[in-house]
Amino acid sequence: MPYKTICLTPAQPRKTSSSTTPRSVLVIYTGGTFGMVYDPKASQLIPFDFEDVLDRLPELNRLDFQINITMLSEIIDSSNMTPAIWVELAKLIEANYALYDSFVILHGTDTMSYTASALSFMLLGLNKPVILTGAQLPIGVARSDARENFITALEIAAAQTDGQPIVPEVCVYFNSLLLRGNRSTKQESVQFNAFASENYPHLANAGVSIDYNRPFIRPVDPSQSLTLQTALDPNVAILKLFPGITPAVVEAIVLNPALRGVVLETFGAGNATTESWFLNSLKTAIERGLTIFNVSQCEGGRVTQGQYQTSKRMDELGVVSGADITTEAAITKLMVVLGQEHDPARVRARLSQPISGEMSV
Repeated sequence: MPYKTICLTPAQPRKTSSSTTPRSVLVIYTGGTFGMVYDPKASQLIPFDFEDVLDRLPELNRLDFQINITMLSEIIDSSNMTPAIWVELAKLIEANYALYDSFVILHGTDTMSYTASALSFMLLGLNKPVILTGAQLPIGVARSDARENFITALEIAAAQTDGQPIVPEVCVYFNSLLLRGNRSTKQESVQFNAFASENYPHLANAGVSIDYNRPFIRPVDPSQSLTLQTALDPNVAILKLFPGITPAVVEAIVLNPALRGVVLETFGAGNATTESWFLNSLKTAIERGLTIFNVSQCEGGRVTQGQYQTSKRMDELGVVSGADITTEAAITKLMVVLGQEHDPARVRARLSQPISGEMSV
């Protein structure tokens, strides 16, 4: 499908002694709060024409690298994000991979962590930055956080050392923090610090200078080349346990014949009720080929399946421990793995091992 690419800033020589090749960043605009301005005639916020972004952000002219922008075939609110759009984004990055040094995706905050997680599993062998960012307030609002988030995300995407990108992985940048994309989760809807990474250190902190936490950033691997994994199976669900949950609720999900995988959000370190009806439901579901991925409801910590009696039986039944993975990463990883594998044993084996740094084993 056709995409319109806009040149925002001209290519300028890189200010290093080793090369005069201009760095280049492709910005992919998907929609969301970021690109809204106030229309006095309609008395409401409306999307603005991104061709006029320099009028809103003249600071872009001060950056010493080329910035081009392209847009999805259909601009969306991030609540309408789908696996099909993840595939569109991955293919757009692949099509432009040899043309640009890095990529910035402007995305609504509500599903940003899902998209970042999905892309981290779909862009295999990635050796260039893919930075997702957005805003809590539209760019057309005086106190908007859009400007700082966008400009710093661009600077991080373009940052290099000895001709190599500093952050060659899928990340979320928001409110001064750079997070590994598949370790991020949205925690705030009314404050600017929208995203957190409870189980993995920040990759960078942007203050007066941008301080990179290099030991925790995945390095460039020259032996790897980019390949796409675009077969996703959306026949998955999330089941969050709570005291008093009934057999009818559990069975409606785990015994649904249309589902191939379920992310089970359990208590604490991966614990669940030991009621016989619950365990029998899991047993029946697993025997029928359903994959169950155990993820903790806690923002921090990890599943240690079998540590307590309440999770030992699930371990014996074949429930897969998600360790310290986020729910967003768990559900998208499940989609990707199920899109590749049809043997439940192979699915369980793939889920239990990291694909792109999403869990600690």
